Amino acid sequence: MHYTLHLTNDCNMRCKYCYVNGENICNMSIETAKKVVDLAAESKKSSIGIIFFGGEPLLNKNLIYEIVDYCKWKEKNCDTLFHYKITTNGLLLDKDFMDFSTKVNLFIALSHDGIKEAHDKNRIDKNGNGTFSRLSEKIDLLLSKRPYAPVMMVVNDDTVQYYAESVKYLYNRGFKYLICSLNYAGNWTESSIKVLKEQYKELAEFYYERTLAEDKFYLSPFEVKISSHINRETYCHERCELGKKQISVGPDGLLYPCVQFVGDKQYSIGDVNTGINESKRHELYSINEEEKESCLECAIRERCNHYCGCLNKQTTGRIDRVSPVLCAHERTIMPIADKLANKLFKKRSGMFIQKHYNDMFPLISLVEDSTKLL
Repeated sequence: MHYTLHLTNDCNMRCKYCYVNGENICNMSIETAKKVVDLAAESKKSSIGIIFFGGEPLLNKNLIYEIVDYCKWKEKNCDTLFHYKITTNGLLLDKDFMDFSTKVNLFIALSHDGIKEAHDKNRIDKNGNGTFSRLSEKIDLLLSKRPYAPVMMVVNDDTVQYYAESVKYLYNRGFKYLICSLNYAGNWTESSIKVLKEQYKELAEFYYERTLAEDKFYLSPFEVKISSHINRETYCHERCELGKKQISVGPDGLLYPCVQFVGDKQYSIGDVNTGINESKRHELYSINEEEKESCLECAIRERCNHYCGCLNKQTTGRIDRVSPVLCAHERTIMPIADKLANKLFKKRSGMFIQKHYNDMFPLISLVEDSTKLL
């Protein structure tokens, strides 16, 4: 089970709107955060993930320090062990925080959109300036302490032409775990989808070459789509379990089934004071589980993301309505991913077969990499 704490809202740079009676209502208070930990511990799960999210969570850095300390204290009095993750834009990363993350084993993911032309298009500071140039030393610092830190890249309709080049840039900078997602709510057109298709073809060649070279890396969405074919019988059961495995908590303490819902109170499933409203949580989960009428006759429906209530909410405003952009994306990438997998399988690529057919590969890989670092 994971609890995602939204330490700040996206409006944290517009401070004149964020204060009520002198209190910053867009930052989570330490009292609210501690109540989240208490609520998590009451579940009596053996392992609980605490994920620090935003806005930019490092704007509330002291709360992270305090909550990790509180979790450590809490562990002495309950049967739950806590582990920690954070997704950050990297601008406030420093040596002290990296040393702290190493000490408490806090997992860090960096949001970065690739080459300067792509990153600076949408990743800007409060003065409207791109942040690409400020992140170079932050990347070096992060990877020096966390060589397996993932990078989270968002592809927009106005940056799609840089997709492949951006992935290659981040890979060459040292990231081996690359998670690339489309902004499905963007202004996608038939023309930009065609550009996306060509970018995926270029990335497929990159994946093919790197895999034949026996490089170890993870590149989503290719890994996911390849797995959806190889593990078809089990993959269809790995659906979005809305609110069952992850609870998101807004700065005000309201509980939601996922990060995409924070702030939309009609989807709240409780609060840190009264706990989880199980009937509301089950209601949302049941709605999400129902097969969408528009997908019933689709040949690839068991392999696509149409079941993701969070994504549906982001793009259409409803968890039971699928975005046409999502459909276009899935129809675009699957043939390319399947062709790529077929080529690598016919080549009997050792790395490809280990990655996708050996359930023990993640553990074996971890042991190998840990040995190299000694």
